[in-house]
Amino acid sequence: MGKVALIHRALYGGKSAGRDFRNHLRSCMAHLGFDSCPDDPDVWMRPSTKADGSTYHTYILLYTDDALAVSENPEKVLREELRRYFRLKEKSIGPPSIYLGGRVRKVTLENGVEAWAFGSSQYVQAAVKNVEEYLGKQTRYKMPAKAETPLKTTYRAELDVTPELKPQESAYYQSLIGVLGWIV
Repeated sequence: MGKVALIHRALYGGKSAGRDFRNHLRSCMAHLGFDSCPDDPDVWMRPSTKADGSTYHTYILLYTDDALAVSENPEKVLREELRRYFRLKEKSIGPPSIYLGGRVRKVTLENGVEAWAFGSSQYVQAAVKNVEEYLGKQTRYKMPAKAETPLKTTYRAELDVTPELKPQESAYYQSLIGVLGWIV
């Protein structure tokens, strides 16, 4: 069903390394017949046919140096196809247990179909710990012991006179928004 692998080496260094790697990735995936998902450019898909003749889509999720293949034969996709373009760590190819900080496990649905389940509690706990540690280093911020809502019901943004964040704090805040977006 699903296999995970780590890409052994990526392009690091210059200002254009990210763009260059993305272009290389796009070219390699196109040669393998995959298209990037319009809603998430890290999800690559292509039409496939099962041994019984039924059709489905093979998916490869690529994020930085992590690869997760979802296919009738994901190990073949990783070992024989992706390996043509990327050097994979042999020991990393196998059923996934963690992907991008979340726990992955195979489950059987009520109708008997096997599927992969993704749990984010481990990711959320790490994110909360990260915020607590960050705020612990700050002198003007502190995590509340109990918060029923993120904002008071009487909060009015147009009346907020809180000083603007410094660039480092702003970048951290934006990363937290990214974490929240991933959780939701």
